[in-house]
Amino acid sequence: MESTLMACPSCGKTNRIPSRAGGRPRCGHCKAALPWIVAAGDADFGPVAEQSPVPVLVDFWADWCGPCRMVSPVLDTLARERAGAIKLVKVDVDASPALSRRFDVQAIPTLMVLVDGKVAARQAGAAPAAALRSWLDGALAGSGR
Repeated sequence: MESTLMACPSCGKTNRIPSRAGGRPRCGHCKAALPWIVAAGDADFGPVAEQSPVPVLVDFWADWCGPCRMVSPVLDTLARERAGAIKLVKVDVDASPALSRRFDVQAIPTLMVLVDGKVAARQAGAAPAAALRSWLDGALAGSGR
């Protein structure tokens, strides 16, 4: 099982965050909710994103995409602000062509919110931080979470 190292925003201790966890990640030291930011691809998207116990913000991106690089820090911030409430899953479209086809990704960045494995909201293109925050909050509110 893959994992990511994440510093706790509350106490600064480094924690290992599994890509596929049954619950919400918490700091092993202070027990604060941790941001859940992981990568997924064709082989592990189901267990990582579609079987997540919390709503998932999926970022379809590419390394060569300028707008993707502009949006990425905003998405990281949103995931940190909503630690314990959402999971940010980053999908590199160049490394995951099957997922790109499956979700009909025509432009990048393409963002989706998955709730219980189903697409609850979708947006293509870069947007300002305030617009992304509003879009995410609307998608989460509409999902009943």
